[in-house]
Amino acid sequence: MTLSKKHAVVSGGSRGIGRAIALELARQGANVAILYAGSAEAANETCESAKALGVEALALRCDVSQYSAVEEAIQQVKLDFGKIDILVNNAGINRDALLLTMKPEDFDAVLDTNLKGAFYLIKQVYPIMMRARWGRIINISSVAGITGNAGQANYASAKAGLIGLTKTVAKELAGRGVTCNAIAPGFIATDMTDKLPEKIKEAALSTIPMKRMGRPEDIAALTAFLAGDGAGYLTGQVIQVDGGLAM
Repeated sequence: MTLSKKHAVVSGGSRGIGRAIALELARQGANVAILYAGSAEAANETCESAKALGVEALALRCDVSQYSAVEEAIQQVKLDFGKIDILVNNAGINRDALLLTMKPEDFDAVLDTNLKGAFYLIKQVYPIMMRARWGRIINISSVAGITGNAGQANYASAKAGLIGLTKTVAKELAGRGVTCNAIAPGFIATDMTDKLPEKIKEAALSTIPMKRMGRPEDIAALTAFLAGDGAGYLTGQVIQVDGGLAM
């Protein structure tokens, strides 16, 4: 229970990687607030699973692309938990297309959720962690933000921007005992990757030295480490969890 008495916020925490992260933090003893924009049923199920691990948990609908919604959600978490020690920016969407055919509104939508949403949440917890002189901010980026990816100009741009945001926040808050790191997953088996055509999945697997997709739990385990005391001298880093894909 390395995170006992800590309070965490996980955006996009109702399914996939976000769900695995929320449950691993709960398993380590942290109370968890799950922000979601889609299925209330999935969010409540994750919330109940976290409670079954012996911690407090709540699910809040929040479109992170809207600053007022983020502000309201964080205020509610503060009322319920009293403080926020850990923030995991996981919420993300994709609107894939080759740049030539990509609609400007689809470029904007991905940046609004994947990058601006993280900025909005960090802006809200920044003074809380700064005053407490302790905090952990973990941003879920992607190897696409490091290498680029055809058909994902919007997604890769947002994830690359998240890396720059991570390093900037790390520099601003390091003196206050607050760390900020990014995790860059490769191909992880989630609902999003399940929808890919078999040919695309086979082509992806052929590029991964470990010859398999990762699991959401692989990302969750690293997140829990970065959220704990053992990672107190680790900040501004981008850690790839990709089976060797982007070595």
